[in-house]
Amino acid sequence: MPVEQLIVLALIQGLTEFLPISSSAHLILAPALTAWEDQGPLIDVAAHLGSLGAVLLYFRSDVAALFRGAFGAVLLRWTDDTKLFAFVAAATVPVIAAAAVLVLTGTADALRSPLVIAWSTIVFGVLLYWSDKAGETTRGMGDLTWGRVAAVGLAQALALIPGASRSGVTITAARFLGFARPEAARFSMLLAIPTILAFGAFSGLELLEGGDTEQLADAGVVAALSFVSAYGAIFLFMKMLQRMSLTPFVLYRMALGVGLLIYSYAGGA
Repeated sequence: MPVEQLIVLALIQGLTEFLPISSSAHLILAPALTAWEDQGPLIDVAAHLGSLGAVLLYFRSDVAALFRGAFGAVLLRWTDDTKLFAFVAAATVPVIAAAAVLVLTGTADALRSPLVIAWSTIVFGVLLYWSDKAGETTRGMGDLTWGRVAAVGLAQALALIPGASRSGVTITAARFLGFARPEAARFSMLLAIPTILAFGAFSGLELLEGGDTEQLADAGVVAALSFVSAYGAIFLFMKMLQRMSLTPFVLYRMALGVGLLIYSYAGGA
């Protein structure tokens, strides 16, 4: 795979994974809108794993709490850390179950089209705007309940639709539930950890079985570059949410969605 393609894919992943604009949609669109060959799901996952390293580092105190919670769960010891671990684990179940259904039914590949991305980008962008303007915005991580966790977890399953955006749908759900923007983004990013790990492990097994060492080397380059760009994106995004609304991201989604509709209906897809 050309080096320039690897760099572009890594930057796309790193800059978009934790923003509510759908990294998977951009990774699918890169080859669709250029002469590049589709990089395939394994390169996509490598890019996701690089961004995972960034979120682990940025939220290292929360990650440490999750590890303590996991250890406490094994010892049947209920603490605040155990509660956080249980919340994150429970919210991950719907997306894993939905992914299994898509893989077993062969539906996953059918969704990787510019037209699907266009409509989901617009529809979920409208929902993001609505959620950001509705209701109170004072709740934080300490206000998580099983009901609120279930709602965010079910919303996360919708992220399997390219263009919906995993961070977008989880932030949307949290905002509808009254969580402040930084806290909604924080919980969304913590939910990315088990989700990316699960998908990375599954695709990693496929890579090992295929024995494609060249693909593995490409994946390493993408993961490293994605890590650097993702850390910078997380830092800036969290700073931005303390001072501004999510409207700029909504406007970007609308422009992208309309552009993709024009491209698709003009015969591009």
